[in-house]
This record gives sequence, C-alpha cells and structure tokens, in this order.
Amino acid sequence: MTTVITHAAVGLALGHAVRPARCGHRYWLACALLPAIQDADVIGFPMGIAYGDLLGHRGLSHSLAFAAFLGLATALSMGWWEKRDWRQTRHLAILFVVLAASHGPMDMLTNGGLGIALLAPFDGQRYFWDWRPILVSPIGLKNFLSPWGLAVVLNELRWFGPPLGLLVAFTLFRRYRARKA
Repeated sequence: MTTVITHAAVGLALGHAVRPARCGHRYWLACALLPAIQDADVIGFPMGIAYGDLLGHRGLSHSLAFAAFLGLATALSMGWWEKRDWRQTRHLAILFVVLAASHGPMDMLTNGGLGIALLAPFDGQRYFWDWRPILVSPIGLKNFLSPWGLAVVLNELRWFGPPLGLLVAFTLFRRYRARKA
C-alpha cells in the first residue's frame, strides 16, 4: 500500500487546488481522510478476515463503489451540517468522490500485495498497474518505523513530491495572479 501520509498529502493538495470559497476545518479533515481511510481495513486481520477476502485488506474498501458511497455521504453530510446550497454540495461531492477514489489507483502503483479489488463488489479480481514504481509500505507501526519504512517514505517523496509540489505552487501562483488582476 502507499503510506497513509502520501494518501493524505494527495487529498490536501487536490483539496487546495479546487477548494471552495468556504472551507473550514471539516473540509480539510475530509480532504486528508477520504483518500487515506480505506487502509483502516487492516483491522480485519486480528478479527480473522483474510487478506484476499472481499472485506480483507485492499478489498471492498479500496473499490470505486466504496469511494463513490464514501465521497457522496461525506459531501451530503457536510452540506447539511454547514447549510450549504446544492451547487456547493455538488462541488464537494465531485471532489470527495475523486479523493476517495484516488486510493485504489495509487495502491495499484505499489510493488507488493495481492492487488486492489477496484471493481468490487461486482468483480472480485484484484488489479495492479503494469508500471509499479512505488515500494509497498509495511503494515503496522513497528514495521513502518524501520529502514523499510524509511525507504518507502523516500520512494514516495520521489514519485509524489514533485507533482504535488507543482500543483500547490501552480494553485498559489494562479490565486496570486487573480488577486493582482
């Protein structure tokens, strides 16, 4: 899997690029959590859920169907809670579905595991991209705080750092130019 840190960084960068006029702490929390929360499926291991099961790691929680449900539910909840109009809620819904859906394709870039059940529950097959430059992240804090974990973080920084940095820089530049105009 890609690390939770990188999933959250992607969400925050995309959230920054297309943020609505009104975005408080709930917005930023959603942007960080929606692309990362799918890895909570590892709690199934101690409960006896096998890795390759539908509810196992990289199973249903990594699917596009789950992403659509999670993103829409989050947007509708936030829209209701913050009393947003339909246009604002629709903007959040599109963004939140994209953020949640980013998790599976990012994990498909890793070089380990059983693949991603991207089309679950309709198709149980697990997928990878043909090109897999991202080192698979160790599961568990003890394993993550090891030379392997450090290698993974540096590898992800290499592949995700420049595009995310450029996206944030371009967004800041665009906003700066809009204020000057």
